[in-house]
Amino acid sequence: MTGYLWLKAFHIVFVVTWFAGIFYMPRLFVYHASADDQVSKERFKVMERKLYRVIMNPSMILTIVLGIWLFAESWQAYSDQVWIWLKIFLVVLLVGYHHYCLRIIKAFADDELIHSERFFRIFNELPVFILIGAVILVVVKPF
Repeated sequence: MTGYLWLKAFHIVFVVTWFAGIFYMPRLFVYHASADDQVSKERFKVMERKLYRVIMNPSMILTIVLGIWLFAESWQAYSDQVWIWLKIFLVVLLVGYHHYCLRIIKAFADDELIHSERFFRIFNELPVFILIGAVILVVVKPF
């Protein structure tokens, strides 16, 4: 049981770091979209690239690996429960969001503005709903 708790603790740590990146990246997009000088745009390109590669990607990978490991360890207890499958669905949506951020980073790297500053402000709020849903599913287990 001690090993399971260590897995869970590190899973939570990497969920938090992944969400930190997921919440900060669109904020960088808002500032990048509104930047009007090349020096600022270049600075945002570096910040976006480093945030994605150094924090978001490793956090996502470790979150998923540890989550799969936890699920495998408790397969008998959770495999027939609806809440866990809904949580996994939310994680899949978050992975899609994560990869869409990469598409935006690449567009900015090519000096393309594919969305407005307003879009990025709304885009910034979407992961909140995934987080709320996932936390409710894990803590309350309503289904």
